[in-house]
Amino acid sequence: MRRTVLVLDRDGVINVESTRDYVRSVSEFEPIAGAIDAIARLVRAGFPVYIATNQSGIGQKLYTEADLDEIHAKLRELVRDAGGEIKAILYCPHTRDAGCDCRKPKPGMLLEIACLAGVDPTNLVLVGDAASDHGAAIAAGCAFALVRSGKGNDTRLLLRDVACFADLAELADSLVANPDQSAKWH
Repeated sequence: MRRTVLVLDRDGVINVESTRDYVRSVSEFEPIAGAIDAIARLVRAGFPVYIATNQSGIGQKLYTEADLDEIHAKLRELVRDAGGEIKAILYCPHTRDAGCDCRKPKPGMLLEIACLAGVDPTNLVLVGDAASDHGAAIAAGCAFALVRSGKGNDTRLLLRDVACFADLAELADSLVANPDQSAKWH
């Protein structure tokens, strides 16, 4: 049986995008309605959940890695309190022009998650709201699902042949009801 591992983008998928371009502190971290419960339901249904997020605000010196660690500690706490677990949170701190392999749409974070999870990248499903998420999924050879929260409505205009959901809660409802459907999202 295929073991599906979920990789979630953070901003626009789990939390509301900041009006200042970046979520810079715990006080600015606002989960999207239903997202935390959706993660917990997915975990209880047997899907390991990882997060891969671009955080170039660090490279731009708008906030620190310590600030990001606090945000992620809060996220983990919320998910744990809802009965779920985030296996690992990977982030790229680099700016667009840094030329790194980890910033989406490059596949670096996804390939690292595949190693951490002990699966082939084809077993990953990246859930994102941006064209860069889709590009990373293609580059890594994994499946992709678009959520229309965050930038997803604009991205939907660019990406026509992808699995699409209103938000993470709707994706969770669908995957929990039919776990094998993600094999069709390649």
